[in-house]
Amino acid sequence: MLPKDIEDLIRIGFPDAQIEVNGDDGAHFSALVVDESFRGQNRVQQQRAVMATVKEKVDSGALHALALTTKAPE
Repeated sequence: MLPKDIEDLIRIGFPDAQIEVNGDDGAHFSALVVDESFRGQNRVQQQRAVMATVKEKVDSGALHALALTTKAPE
């Protein structure tokens, strides 16, 4: 997988988010997702919502690890 592939999956669930995905080994990635929908949610809720967008790739093993940073815009 490429960082753009992960960004595209996250973008489906968060079309207006600021998304930055990094990773160069094809399996381990980090992502920053900033979205207004996170306002009022705790970090666990935010990260569960993002992980739901990539669940299929995680379950299949195509995506081994995704370190997330999530927040509402400042």
